Amino acid sequence: MKTAVIVFPGSNCDRDMAVALERVTGRAPAMVWHRDTALPNGTDFIALPGGFSYGDYLRSGAMAARSPILRSVADAAARGVPVLGVCNGFQVLTEAGLLPGALMRNAGLNFVCRTVPLTVENSQSLFTAGYSAGEAIDIPVAHHDGNYFADAETLERIEGEGRVAFRYAAPVNGSARAIAGVLNDEGNVLGMMPHPERAIDAAHGGTDGLRLFEAALGVLV
Repeated sequence: MKTAVIVFPGSNCDRDMAVALERVTGRAPAMVWHRDTALPNGTDFIALPGGFSYGDYLRSGAMAARSPILRSVADAAARGVPVLGVCNGFQVLTEAGLLPGALMRNAGLNFVCRTVPLTVENSQSLFTAGYSAGEAIDIPVAHHDGNYFADAETLERIEGEGRVAFRYAAPVNGSARAIAGVLNDEGNVLGMMPHPERAIDAAHGGTDGLRLFEAALGVLV
């Protein structure tokens, strides 16, 4: 099992993500610098972590989405390799066109940092198979630009195709239809604003995020 964490200048959750991946697989992930042009051979799972890539200049994730390594990430995703983008990673995936929609400033224009309740909307994807549909879970958030937006047609399409993975169960950032996580057409790319890697140890406040990694990586083990 080979996993990889993409590291951008300004990433600050890359080590948290690495801990989560190593806990489930028993093997430390490759830490891949954004200027690299290729992923390690045989990479089975890719994670784009949270943080503030390039200081969130222009738009959050916009500059990181043009990093050389994103070409390899996009190629891997097209081959069916699972890709998880959390917080800034979600922003990067939308800016790179790997997921629909965009992440805008929070409705209240405030940074939100707390544990929030989520509802699992789709339990059939490789990322969410460890949950039950409609299940309530608690996952931390920490973002200023987590307000998910898409036009009405796109929202109808992703809802109809079951591509909303998670939904906020209480007001957080003004996201359209309270969307907290979105899947791509094929179901092998997930972007979500909440941080499952910060919810893998009871000593840190909860383990509701652990099942996401167990499900996604268990499919590959």
